[in-house]
Amino acid sequence: MMKTHTLTIKTTGRTDFVAISPRVQSAIEEMGAADGVCTLYVPHTTAAVFINEGYDPDVMRDVEASLDRQVPWNAGYAHAEGNAAAHIKSILIGNSRQVLVEGGRLVLGQWEEIFFAEFDGPRTRRLIVSVVE
Repeated sequence: MMKTHTLTIKTTGRTDFVAISPRVQSAIEEMGAADGVCTLYVPHTTAAVFINEGYDPDVMRDVEASLDRQVPWNAGYAHAEGNAAAHIKSILIGNSRQVLVEGGRLVLGQWEEIFFAEFDGPRTRRLIVSVVE
């Protein structure tokens, strides 16, 4: 059986990494999911979702700096809207992730955090949380 919940996420900058593990965990609890696979899906072309270290904030600063070096905002892109870098970063990071759920809890490593990645903000975005039991 599949259960679905949508989270609304407000971002605060052009690039923003929002830690969302507690919100995803709450959605799983609201859905009453016990064991299964949780899929996180971002229905936006300039945002993404990923899992990485959430303990040291320098990791996210390093991720942002690295992405900015790889995909600079102004690099002569053809896309007329002016946000081609945001589209490219979203492609590189990806718009979905899967996490196991056991006993109603997300299965994440000790330092792991789920992050919503904004690359064209600030905006109000959606994240779809779905669990198949």
